[in-house]
Amino acid sequence: MTQTPHRTAPAGSWRELLGSHHAPIASVLAGGVLLEASNVYLTTSLLPTIVGDIGGAEFYAWTMMTFLLASVVSSMMVSRILTQQGAVRAYLLALGLFALGSLLCAASPWMWALLAGRAVQGLGGGLLAGLGYALIQRALPERLWARGAALVSAMWGVGNIVGPVVGGVFAQLDAWRVTFVGLAVVSALIGIVVVRALPQTTRSRSSESVPWGSLVLLSGGVAAVGIAGVVPSGLGTGVAIVVGVVLGVWFLRHERRGRNGILPRVTFAAGSSLGWVYLTVAVLAFAIGTEAFIPLFGQEIGGLMPFVAGLLGAALSLGWSITQVFTANATAIRSRRVLITVGPLVIAAGLAAYGLLQHEGPSPLVIALWFATLFLAGAGIGLGFPHLTVAALGSTSGEEEGAKAAAAVNTVFIIASAFSSAMAGVLVNLAMPDIVAAARLLMLVFAGVTLVGAFVARGASWGIGAATAEENPPSGPTSTPASAPTSD
Repeated sequence: MTQTPHRTAPAGSWRELLGSHHAPIASVLAGGVLLEASNVYLTTSLLPTIVGDIGGAEFYAWTMMTFLLASVVSSMMVSRILTQQGAVRAYLLALGLFALGSLLCAASPWMWALLAGRAVQGLGGGLLAGLGYALIQRALPERLWARGAALVSAMWGVGNIVGPVVGGVFAQLDAWRVTFVGLAVVSALIGIVVVRALPQTTRSRSSESVPWGSLVLLSGGVAAVGIAGVVPSGLGTGVAIVVGVVLGVWFLRHERRGRNGILPRVTFAAGSSLGWVYLTVAVLAFAIGTEAFIPLFGQEIGGLMPFVAGLLGAALSLGWSITQVFTANATAIRSRRVLITVGPLVIAAGLAAYGLLQHEGPSPLVIALWFATLFLAGAGIGLGFPHLTVAALGSTSGEEEGAKAAAAVNTVFIIASAFSSAMAGVLVNLAMPDIVAAARLLMLVFAGVTLVGAFVARGASWGIGAATAEENPPSGPTSTPASAPTSD
C-alpha cells in the first residue's frame, strides 16, 4: 500500500483522561456504552422471572433479537444524527429513547408490550454505543484517542459482569420491573452530566441523503441471522444464515458502488486499510459469540454452581477489559502493529485450549485452566482493539465522514456479534445431546475462524501510522470541533 506517513500525536496518559478536565466527558462516553452493554446481559438474567410473571415463553429469544436489530438500525444513523443535532442533543435523544424503552418494559403487562419496549431501548442503545466511539474524535485530543477507545470498549466487558450480577439479584427478589425503572433513572443522571460537561459541537445539514438501500439490506441481513438463532435447527436455520450472508454481501456491494452509505467512502478506496480494520474488528467480535454457552458448559460438564459458571462466562470479557487498559499505553507504531496482528492468534490459542480441556469429571486444576484459557482468549481481543479504533478515527477527514468511520466500529461489532451468536447456536445444536462434543466443536471451529483472522489483522495493522496525511490531517486539541464550542 502506498501511503504517506501519518504524524504521531504525543502520548497522553490515563491520569490525563481521568483527570478533572476530561473525566466528565470520559464518564459520559463510557456510561452510555455501559448502559447498552449491561442491559444486554441484565435482561437475559431477568427473562425467566419475566416470563413467569407475564407469560410469552414462545417469544423468549425474540427479546434479544428485537433489541439487537433496533440497535443495528440506530447505530447506522449515528453520523447523520450527530451532524444534524450536535453532540449534546444527539446524546440526549439517545438517552431519552433508552429511558423511554426501559419504562415501557417496566410497565409491560404482556410479552408483546415488552418486545415494543425492547425495540425502543435498542434504538437508544445503538445510538449510545455509536456515539461513544464517534465522540472520542470530537471531544478528546488525539493523544487520548487510544485510551478513550480502550475505556469505551472495555464497557462491553464490564457490562458482561455487571449485567448478570444485577439481573440475578433483582430476579431473586422478584423485582424485575424495578430494574428497568433503575435503567431509566441512570439514563436521566447521565443526561445531567451530558448537559453540564459534554462539549457542544456544530450542527449542520447532512451532506448526504438517508442511505435507505444500505439500511434495508443490512437490517435484513441481521434480522435473517437473528432468526437463524431462534428457529428450530435444521433446514430453516441454514436458509436463514444463507439469506443473511447474501444480504450482507449485497450490502457491501451497494456501499462500494453507491455515492452515499453507512461506511465512509475511503473504506473502499485503493490503498486504504480501513476495510481491513473493520474486518479485523469483526473477527475479534466473532469470538464473543461463545460467551452465551460457556456458563452452560460450566454447569453441565464441570458441575459448577450457576454463580460460578456465570463468572466462567465472564472470564473472556474480563480478559478483554483488563488487557486493553495496558495495551492502550503502546505508542510506537511497530508495537501497535504487532498487537493488532498477534491478537487473533492469542484468541485462537485460548479458545482451542479451552475446547481441548473439555471432558467429563474435570479436576479442580482443569477447571482453573478453563478460567485461564478463556481469560487468554479475551486478552487477545484487548491487545489490538483500542488501536483499531484509533486507526478508524484517523482514517478520514471531515466531520460527517469522521463520525461514520468511528460509529462503524460499533456497527461492525454488533453485526459480527449477532452472526457469531447464531453460528454458535447452530454448532452446539449439531453436537447435542453430547455436551462435551458440543463444547469442543464450538471452540475449535471458532478458534479456526479467528486463526484465519490473523491474515486479515496483518492488513489492518498497516493502517497504524500510515494514513494519507494530505487528505486526512490529524486532529488535535486545536483542530477538533469540540475546541470551539458553538450553539448546540
